[in-house]
Amino acid sequence: MESTQPSRRPGRPLSFDRDIALRQAMLSFWRHGYETTSIADLTVAMGITAPSLYAAFGDKKQLFLEAVRLYAGDPQAMADGIGAAPSALEAARSLMTAAACTYTGEDTPSGCLMASATASGSAASADVQRVVADIRRGVRRRLQAKIDQDIQADRLPPATDAAALAGLVMAVMQGMSVLARDGMERPALLAIAESSLQAWPGDAR
Repeated sequence: MESTQPSRRPGRPLSFDRDIALRQAMLSFWRHGYETTSIADLTVAMGITAPSLYAAFGDKKQLFLEAVRLYAGDPQAMADGIGAAPSALEAARSLMTAAACTYTGEDTPSGCLMASATASGSAASADVQRVVADIRRGVRRRLQAKIDQDIQADRLPPATDAAALAGLVMAVMQGMSVLARDGMERPALLAIAESSLQAWPGDAR
């Protein structure tokens, strides 16, 4: 892993659009994976020099983590979206629908960046994998909390296993990423998502 370089000095203007460069880095990691994407690959994709990359983003790990944050979006907005859903079922449906659309974007690589970029890696990238896993755990915890709320409100049977149900949604989403990488199209992924919701307990479907 490339060593961390000194941060850009305050007040020194960038000679490139940082947001555009970051998006190009995100697409490179999404397409090729974290460890297999080199600094040389990134500078070509971002249209900048290696010194500019280090000055603006730090090292490759920090650039990747920033790209992951760009991909995942604001965690509070995600939490608010789950909390505002009329039911846990609708929250789950919304998550899987959004995933199917993201995995099959016209201008982005297929599948999930977080699943594809860190599906395998050496011990040197273990900390990066932990960050990505923490993001997924955060989504699962929020959904599980919403399921627990539905149980308390008698919208779901008292015996409902909230942890298992939230885990099912996450497992289906990860599987959808693999299928999208294999070339499955959006309508088929949406059908899989809807089929998986038939396992939802109660009559709320």
